[in-house]
Amino acid sequence: MAKEGLSFILPVSIFSLVLFLLFVWLGNIISLLGAIIFFIFGMFFLFFFRDPEREVPEGENLILAPADGKVILIKPLENLEFMGGGGTLVSVFMSLFDVHVNRVPISGVVKYFKYNPGKFLPAFKDKASSENEQTELGLENEHGKVVLKQIAGIIARRIVCKLKQEDLVKAGDRFGMIKLGSRLDLFLPENVQIKVKLDHKVRAGETIIGVFQK
Repeated sequence: MAKEGLSFILPVSIFSLVLFLLFVWLGNIISLLGAIIFFIFGMFFLFFFRDPEREVPEGENLILAPADGKVILIKPLENLEFMGGGGTLVSVFMSLFDVHVNRVPISGVVKYFKYNPGKFLPAFKDKASSENEQTELGLENEHGKVVLKQIAGIIARRIVCKLKQEDLVKAGDRFGMIKLGSRLDLFLPENVQIKVKLDHKVRAGETIIGVFQK
């Protein structure tokens, strides 16, 4: 389980226990119903904040999925400032039922970190990539550069990112999460061969999104 879930799981577990003890002590059926409701919430949060281990594929030129979910957009772009040219946007949408721990797509260095306050539009809309609240990371290694965006959505309003500029990172490592579903965008340079298609289900740290070409 991701430790970020403790702030959700502990309160509902305590409420559930207290209400159950009140039921045992007083025989109040309302307390029992409340205990069951809070117990169900606790089970949901345990499910939501699960953090399974992943088999990270080997290969220095691989670009891995940063999140679990479905590929909802693959779009060519003409001008990516950090890349110094054109490239491709690959967007992964996380539903409430996906694992929400985010993982680093490539090994290398965090060249920049930027937080952008913004709106909370539905994450599956195209303009969410530019208008929603988000964190943006520029990563670089000897094969090339990628830009990663964690984007908040209409429900997900809490982005967790543990990285900062000049951090050394390893592909597949955990680096944060977006609570309660949202979207991650990967901006890839022109020398990347895309390995996924629209509606492809991907797994963070395991699925190969693309491969750097020489």
